[in-house]
Amino acid sequence: MFAGLAHFRQTYLVRFWAPLPTLAALGVLSAYYFTLTHTFWAVTGEFTRWGGHVLSWFGLHPEEWSYFKLIGLQGTPLDRIDGVMIAGMFLGALSMALFAGNVGWRWPTSRRRLLQGLIGGIVAGFGARLAMGCNLAAFFTGIPMFSLHAWAFMLATVAGAWIGVKLSLLPFLRAPLKIGKTRSPMPSPDALARWARTQSRLGIAVLCAAALLAAWRFEASFVLGIACVFGLLFGTLIERAQICFTSAARDIWTTGRTRAAQGILLGMAVASIGTFGAIQLGVAPKIFWMGPNAIIGGLLFGIGIVLAGGCRPAGCIAPWKDRCTSG
Repeated sequence: MFAGLAHFRQTYLVRFWAPLPTLAALGVLSAYYFTLTHTFWAVTGEFTRWGGHVLSWFGLHPEEWSYFKLIGLQGTPLDRIDGVMIAGMFLGALSMALFAGNVGWRWPTSRRRLLQGLIGGIVAGFGARLAMGCNLAAFFTGIPMFSLHAWAFMLATVAGAWIGVKLSLLPFLRAPLKIGKTRSPMPSPDALARWARTQSRLGIAVLCAAALLAAWRFEASFVLGIACVFGLLFGTLIERAQICFTSAARDIWTTGRTRAAQGILLGMAVASIGTFGAIQLGVAPKIFWMGPNAIIGGLLFGIGIVLAGGCRPAGCIAPWKDRCTSG
């Protein structure tokens, strides 16, 4: 029995999943998510609302601003579909990372990387809001919605990723390679096993928290509960297959690899079929206007997200985080 559990953990919780079938599954889930919630899978719009709440703490009234009137600032994050979905998504990804033993602090060895990440994040965030979406609402779930602005954003993001790659290779942006002795001894197999068991227990606790959150939101609204469940599934799949939509564009220019891009196209094709069916059943599509904002926003997003490092996952285990030397 224990051997079977160990095999299951190693096969499904430690080894990463194949990206192509995972992206196809994400396409199916995003179509069902749209059908049941009448909105698309998106994150940066909700992050903007969180910023609006923070501004209100300082006596400002962002709910009166035109932008927040457009995207809505009613209620709290846990009263909104996107907010509950993001909470479930975070808990799903965290639980899977804990089961795999991959949770820990990863600190860049160069301060230059911190500044680069900060600037890149600001540029990418501004671009995403200018384009009314990031690589989800204005790309992976925007194109299956048959919104023209998503096509413009996609092409502009690919071009922006190329610019970001060129900028990141400039001498003053390159982090110096530090080679030196590790500051802690290699942990013993027993210590690694104990830490793995601890993370697994924490993973179970996180899943229990996600179940409680979903049950609580189901009491308030069926749609909110569904959003939490789908967020949990989204986070699980993304973490297990290490999906990063931005790296697909970056890899085209850096290594010539197109495997991730092919998987994204497959996922969008699958999502398009399901989304079209939902629209035919009467679900209103989420269409945004096509304008210069989509192109400029896509360029800025592509540049910024590459400079920031994209969605690259950290792979260091906390007690021995000082063994990580990559910048």
